[in-house]
Amino acid sequence: MAEIKVPELAESITEGTIAEWLKQPGDAVEKGENIAELETDKINVEITSEHTGVIQDLSKEAGDTVEVGDVIGHIDENGQASGSAGSGAASAEESAPEKAAEPAETTSAEEESSDEPDDNSGERPVASPAARKMAREKGLDLNAVPTKDPMGRVRKEDVENYESNKAAASAAKQQAPAKESAPAPKDEFDGKPVERKRMSRRRQTIANRLVDVQQNTAMLSTFNEIDMSAVMDVRKRWKETFQEQHDVRLGFMSFFTKAVIAALKQFPLLNAEIDGNEVIEKQFYDIGMAVSTEDGLVVPVVREADRKSFAELEQEVVDLSLKARDNKLGLKDLQGGSFTITNGGVFGSLLSTPILNAPQVGILGMHKIQWRPVAIDQENMENRPMMYIALSYDHRIVDGKEAVSFLVKIKELLENPESLMLEG
Repeated sequence: MAEIKVPELAESITEGTIAEWLKQPGDAVEKGENIAELETDKINVEITSEHTGVIQDLSKEAGDTVEVGDVIGHIDENGQASGSAGSGAASAEESAPEKAAEPAETTSAEEESSDEPDDNSGERPVASPAARKMAREKGLDLNAVPTKDPMGRVRKEDVENYESNKAAASAAKQQAPAKESAPAPKDEFDGKPVERKRMSRRRQTIANRLVDVQQNTAMLSTFNEIDMSAVMDVRKRWKETFQEQHDVRLGFMSFFTKAVIAALKQFPLLNAEIDGNEVIEKQFYDIGMAVSTEDGLVVPVVREADRKSFAELEQEVVDLSLKARDNKLGLKDLQGGSFTITNGGVFGSLLSTPILNAPQVGILGMHKIQWRPVAIDQENMENRPMMYIALSYDHRIVDGKEAVSFLVKIKELLENPESLMLEG
């Protein structure tokens, strides 16, 4: 009898929550086949079988917290599959040579390969983790969800469309069913009905980290505003040529990233972190880009951003955003970073105070571009596209003068975007 253990995940991850069992007792399983999906603080990973046989028992249920090394089930290497599992085992044998047992940590290359349907899935539909999670939460049968993917993979958008069509067809089905697990218990608050829901592991981690930042840093924020006329003019004049040459849209993030890097070079303490009684000034520029997902905010990192062109920056921002949306970010995408940019403007925020992404000591907040009357001189006013920007910083090593000067530098560069080319 072989044990199913929670494998080593990554140096910073010691436990996780079982999000879904992909196999059940009596099912055949091949070596290298996925048997469970594990939700960690940062990403979702799939636990693969290290043995060929039949699932004998599962000692943990979906929603249970497990630690690295825990035994969560057993595989009978001499057992016979029940029901129709045999056909799944046969097809799995064909693909087994290509799917050797691997650690549960998911690299970007492995995640891309997971888009391809494999033969070892039996009757279980091929679907992205995000699609499975949404279907599970809404009580939908993935087998009934149509997909436009040429390879037959069910994606999150397919589940959303299916639910919308289902709701429109019958008023009685407008409310999505509860999760497959027991419904959330009803409770009362001051005599009024409420519903209690358990926070996801990722949301708990985000909450704890935000509280830690507030308690363990001397965080302050300073603000400024930028006249975005010049940047918008450059984008208008070059957007078609840029798109044709690089096959990516010229957005605002490349301008802001270039400006941030130039300002960090002038004010290096904002590109540092505190280690005990020492300050580590980083000689590299790995810029985190905050991305909102259904499970909370994640911050994938653009490596060596100072060495990338406008087109390379725009393409990497697009790629990381898509991976975040599809829950395909790897641990390497999220680790490290020397400074972070967050854009609340995409949700309509006019002004906000971003919270530091520890152990970093600086974060820049972008906001909505809004046309406002601006005094050009003592007699004239014009309507200009204006954006408020915010810098939150750790006052333990960054003084107010540096923080204010940092924002002024960004303002100057973006109001004269051609100067970004001279910054190198």
